[in-house]
Amino acid sequence: MNTNEMYTRLGVSDAVLRFGDEVLAELADRFAHIDAVAEYNQAKVVGAMQENRLAAQHFNLSSGYGYDDAGRDNLENIYASVFHTEAALVRPQISCGTHALALALGANLLPGDQLLSPVGAPYDTLEEVIGIRPSVGSLREYGVRYAQVDLLDGGKFDYEGIRKAINEKTKLITIQRSKGYATRPSFSVKEIGELIAFCKECKPDVICMVDNCYGEFVDVIEPSDVGADMVVGSLIKNPGGGLAPTGGYICGRKDLIERCAYRLNAPGLGKEVGANLGLLTSLYQGFFLAPTVVSGATKGALFAARCYEKLGFRVVPTSAEPRNDIIQAVELGSREGMVAFCRGIQAAAPVDSYVTPEPWPMPGYDSDVIMAAGAFVQGSSIELSADGPIREPYAVYFQGGLTWYHAKLGILMSLQKMLEAGLIEL
Repeated sequence: MNTNEMYTRLGVSDAVLRFGDEVLAELADRFAHIDAVAEYNQAKVVGAMQENRLAAQHFNLSSGYGYDDAGRDNLENIYASVFHTEAALVRPQISCGTHALALALGANLLPGDQLLSPVGAPYDTLEEVIGIRPSVGSLREYGVRYAQVDLLDGGKFDYEGIRKAINEKTKLITIQRSKGYATRPSFSVKEIGELIAFCKECKPDVICMVDNCYGEFVDVIEPSDVGADMVVGSLIKNPGGGLAPTGGYICGRKDLIERCAYRLNAPGLGKEVGANLGLLTSLYQGFFLAPTVVSGATKGALFAARCYEKLGFRVVPTSAEPRNDIIQAVELGSREGMVAFCRGIQAAAPVDSYVTPEPWPMPGYDSDVIMAAGAFVQGSSIELSADGPIREPYAVYFQGGLTWYHAKLGILMSLQKMLEAGLIEL
């Protein structure tokens, strides 16, 4: 058995393989830590499933209204147990992470309230949700005001600016854990806890919501363990484990989750309705697998960081820094670099490997975006993918990989395409 022969058949040259092996030799201790986090989180998920007496009957299909859906309700109890919250809303009817965030915001903000972001500008798709970019149905249209406090140099919180921005109208504070399409560091759970504590000190009744996308199971604690009133995410990212075909979650205080359920369905109906449509086995099993899947994606991000760092590119985070999410930003410095990188990721895909990624004007973004993904679930960014807006500093955002070995192949192929394009030397 010669694994390198298999890589050669897939198009990876000997020079790239040698370079990859050199990098891997440097990462053994970091990989061991990632494995330890995954082992802890695996035990936590199994414990929650046992505590809530998960049984085969909970996988049964429900249709129509979905009344008395024990499997749906138990899945939400398991999420609440894992995230240590009073309640949870976990539904296939939540189509994506942006939908989950819009739902949580729209349910808990009323006309005249202020929404504050103390971590700078939100992810691009939330700009229209909030109304930073005018859009039909935005929070701004409904009379919700928005304010933000930009980060200081180095991605640190501007505590003095936050104190000045919080006022009697400030109802909800939104904290984006991951970097999004920015080259700031992603925030650790510890940092988020310190920020929440400060905001609560300024205004004890303010609601603190954390956009947890890409961060679940990277650490042994979650933002809900350090004071977040709501944590929000997508099931086609970390917690779906690659098996969830759609869905989103919101975990938090019972009163806030009830409002979210009313907003999702209808006043008076709330959590009582919502058929599972036969998806529960995938949602349960994906959540069970999530700690291991996330560990593979985290190893892939670390491997990418060290490879491109050694080649002289700026990476965020660096290979020496702690991992706070599964995203790795690499500043490639040119449109050509982004295209070559993404073509390598696409060439490593099990699905649509023959497709050539090209930049295009994607809905919800204010510049052309290039995306590489050959996923079993459309848009599933826990699967191997890379994307980024075609604008300075020409940073590509790599994430995912349902297994470490697939993530490794993706990075090796990205290096190969960069080498063939004359953009790197090994």
